[in-house]
Amino acid sequence: MDSLTTLGVVLLLPIILIIYLRRNGKNVSAKWPPGPKTLPIIGNMHQMSGLPFRSLAELSKQYGPLMRLRLGEMETIVVSSPELAREILKENDPCFADRPQSIGIKVLWYDYIDMAFSPYGEYWKQMRKICMMELLSPRSVRSFASIRRDEVSGLVESIHRLSAGGEPIDISNRIFSMLSSITCRAVFGKVSKDKDTLIKILKDGLQMAGGFEIADFFPSSVVINALSWNKLRLLMMRRRLDVILDGLINQHRENHAEKIMGNGEFGNEDLVDVLLRLQESGELQFPIRNDNIKAVIYDMFSAGTETSATTMDWAMTELMRNPRVMEKVQAEVRGAYNDKTIGSMGDNDQKLEYLKLVIKETLRLHAPVPIVLRASREEAEINGYKIPAKVRVFVNSWAMHRDPKYWNNPESFQPERFQGRAKELLGSGDTFDFLPFGGGKRMCPGITFAMASIELVLAHLLYHFDWKLPQGVDPQTMDMMENPGLTASRKTSLYVIPTPYKP
Repeated sequence: MDSLTTLGVVLLLPIILIIYLRRNGKNVSAKWPPGPKTLPIIGNMHQMSGLPFRSLAELSKQYGPLMRLRLGEMETIVVSSPELAREILKENDPCFADRPQSIGIKVLWYDYIDMAFSPYGEYWKQMRKICMMELLSPRSVRSFASIRRDEVSGLVESIHRLSAGGEPIDISNRIFSMLSSITCRAVFGKVSKDKDTLIKILKDGLQMAGGFEIADFFPSSVVINALSWNKLRLLMMRRRLDVILDGLINQHRENHAEKIMGNGEFGNEDLVDVLLRLQESGELQFPIRNDNIKAVIYDMFSAGTETSATTMDWAMTELMRNPRVMEKVQAEVRGAYNDKTIGSMGDNDQKLEYLKLVIKETLRLHAPVPIVLRASREEAEINGYKIPAKVRVFVNSWAMHRDPKYWNNPESFQPERFQGRAKELLGSGDTFDFLPFGGGKRMCPGITFAMASIELVLAHLLYHFDWKLPQGVDPQTMDMMENPGLTASRKTSLYVIPTPYKP
């Protein structure tokens, strides 16, 4: 909580108290799940740490897998078991298919007119269909194979040059930069000259988009919202984002005026071209304006970059901490490829079965989005409790992925545990104990896009280099904490020393 907002809350306690008294009587007829006692005005806000998924996991151990919290004004249900996750995400879908609102998403994702965070309904279906057909379908993902190979080749060459000095390199930032270039080329048709600014806005914005800002807890208070320094920061970030995305759209329009209708790298339409064409056609059920286009392309940039880069970063970190696994997966990659064939590696390579297990185990321990965020659209009964409409629902996949009731020795990195669970990533299986991409109708549609990049990049890093930690760094005492926010990227960058592999 920023200091200006804290001062504002103290000065405005009488106003907050009125809000509390007015709202405390709402939903009195609901049969709520158990939960910790609440304090006046703030409810359970004092029990939230900077990493809410960890706080919620600890509270659920005491109050059960279906728990009620009140965070300021906001009633919140926390789900921490696969059985109840199945009820929420499958059996009662689409009753719980809305997204909760947050000040970070409202500002940076254009007032919920993107695809990822828009309310469930016909507009969401329209935008999802466009993104699936033009960017996220298996056919589209395959068409970007040459872009992925080109960017990975550039990454490998740059690491080769740096390895000559024998100094540690920041592999985390290099992976993130490379992934953002792949996404830019797929979505915009080229790497944006403002890529570094986009990355900065994305990283900062994700830390304020998780729904745990003071303005998120008291959304009806105009005064609290006005005093929020983080909201002001978000608005300044939005202005910079507008300049960048307006520039991309205007450049596409200028190209269209010169009869250059396809701005993709191969003369095809990129996603911006498609959205502009649909905008001008007037054929959409829900007409789209420039803000809709900006929301969707920022959606694709953020999702296509952050989750994949976070997974690769955690995978490399876990491999550095687990030399047995590193040796086994490198042996697999180097046994399947040589210097001539690694460059033509395709998507979803069936020869690299152990690498796939490594990725799944990484997603279990370090799901990029640790809490599946939902909101109830209407009243529903879950496990004998009545959940009213317009209540936030947090499915804590981070907690479920580490629950010893469902996973043997859950804190250890054991890729072999996923042998025989081949279809997990395509639909979360039948058990709902593994939800790295969510589930139900709002399940992440970019799984194919993400996995194609993750497998390719990791295979090349593991084939071309041997890796070691800098002198004095103990793999067992490395900082394994996450960043706060919507995603759970690693808090500190991974520095490693590469040595080129010589067959």
